[in-house]
Amino acid sequence: MNAMTEPLLFTQGDRELVRFATHPSRYRHWQLSVEGDVARLKLDIDEDGGIKPGYKLKLNSYDLGVDIELHDAVNRIRFEHPGVKVVVFESGKDRIWCSGANIYMLGLSTHAWKVNFCKFTNETRNGLEDSSRHDGLKSVAAVTGACAGGGYELALACDRIVMVDDRSSTVSLPEVPLLGVLPGTGGLTRVTDKRKVRRDLADIFCTTSEGVRADRARDWKLIDAHAKPQDFPRLVAAEVDALRGQSTRNGPQRGIELTPLDGTIDEQGYHYGLVDVAIDRAARTATLTVQAPAAPIEATPEAIVAAGAGWWPLRLARELDDAILNLRTNELEIGTWVLKTRGEAQRVLQADAVLEQHRDHWLVRETLGLLRRTLARLDVTSRSLIALVDQGSCFAGTFYELALACDRIYMLDLPDAPDAAPALHLSAANFGRYPVVNGLTRLQTRLYEDAAAIGQLQGLQGSALRADQALGLGLVTLTPDDIDWDDEIRIMLEERASLSPDALTGMEASLRFPGPETMETRVFGRLSAWQNWIFIRPNAVGEDGALKLFGSGKKAKFDWKRV
Repeated sequence: MNAMTEPLLFTQGDRELVRFATHPSRYRHWQLSVEGDVARLKLDIDEDGGIKPGYKLKLNSYDLGVDIELHDAVNRIRFEHPGVKVVVFESGKDRIWCSGANIYMLGLSTHAWKVNFCKFTNETRNGLEDSSRHDGLKSVAAVTGACAGGGYELALACDRIVMVDDRSSTVSLPEVPLLGVLPGTGGLTRVTDKRKVRRDLADIFCTTSEGVRADRARDWKLIDAHAKPQDFPRLVAAEVDALRGQSTRNGPQRGIELTPLDGTIDEQGYHYGLVDVAIDRAARTATLTVQAPAAPIEATPEAIVAAGAGWWPLRLARELDDAILNLRTNELEIGTWVLKTRGEAQRVLQADAVLEQHRDHWLVRETLGLLRRTLARLDVTSRSLIALVDQGSCFAGTFYELALACDRIYMLDLPDAPDAAPALHLSAANFGRYPVVNGLTRLQTRLYEDAAAIGQLQGLQGSALRADQALGLGLVTLTPDDIDWDDEIRIMLEERASLSPDALTGMEASLRFPGPETMETRVFGRLSAWQNWIFIRPNAVGEDGALKLFGSGKKAKFDWKRV
């Protein structure tokens, strides 16, 4: 997978696949520049650069390829430019900042493509907020021109939004009046939960296609500040200066190079150095096997930086993230993912100890951020996730977080050979390092914030927990013995594969995030409901639907019955 030469969309046999690895030398839509502690990301979309044929990316509108570049660019800032404290999002076109997702692309796309596109787009926005909240990377949207739909949703993900007051620049979420759909990558939720826009004003805003200009946008809390064209550069500079003071980033000006991932894709799966995905197409399952370090990882700041992108925790996070994205987009019929680990648990625990000891070092902090966001991507993946703790497993610390993200955890019990049986190991990684989108740890989520149970588990860190003990503590689902293991796992996977994928997606999304709601859980819950209902309704995508007829000059014909 050479991100410097390979296209994002390619064919393999009779399959069309998407690749999520890219490189700044191949960007067609974003321009990344860094000056001191400020990075600028300028959106100047190549109309003819759509990831698929059949549409032009007019008016700075985007598709999946644009967001793949954005995802890569923000990761470059995190790791290659650790001295950057503030990112400024700008437009490279006159009178248009970003008009959002390309409507013609949406009209031509399959339902699955639209939903996966919307989810990945939202994750790039969530990632900006995650980096601001945890790692101190601040961002400001410097809006010059029309900022609509998904363009405004990108602005909403920034810490601050400022707009030029030139009598023509506006912000808008026009999906309801123009397309018969919703701003489903977090638009409505961020307007109310983050910007605190009053409900009645949000109602007007979301049903008005022409948008809102500077004065009213500020009064309604849709933006933070505005200035006349001649004063706008000074306003942006003042915003950058204020955000600089809030940033906690303390890395050097020059970081490490994110070298291309080393991996191959074939009919049998996706194969990297530390992560391997084996696909059984007949059974509709993918087995993800993750490898522990083969030796103790580098443990001093100097050695960690010298290891660069090859440092085990960073390499693991990048490979796992890429595997998840590839599977979600390219393997729609592979409905069950089986997660396994291999290697020595003590190697994983040693890696966790290094991450804990140096958590304030810039490279360790950014690596923890990537691991946190990758685990969160697994949480919201619309697949059945099953962890198998079998012989050879090393579900310890960070690796146990993989199991905790799953819908079920099966652990092999060897009552006649307990010393040879697999074990679970807890570490500091399981008690706050990787919060879920509901703001809790995965253990708190699993055990419904049972403080006594969590306290007991904290006292067992580092202990080898065998099947009977793990079951008693609520750490696993079932513990078949070696006589029943093969049959029970086979039957369970066959039963899962026989169920309705639609029903499973709804059930899993409903069960994964008990406890308090947050903006992120509401975004993803609503995303699942909206995209899987409104995007298949005739009012949006029927022959006379608003999304299908957009730009044709014809008026949509709606079924007026409320459901």
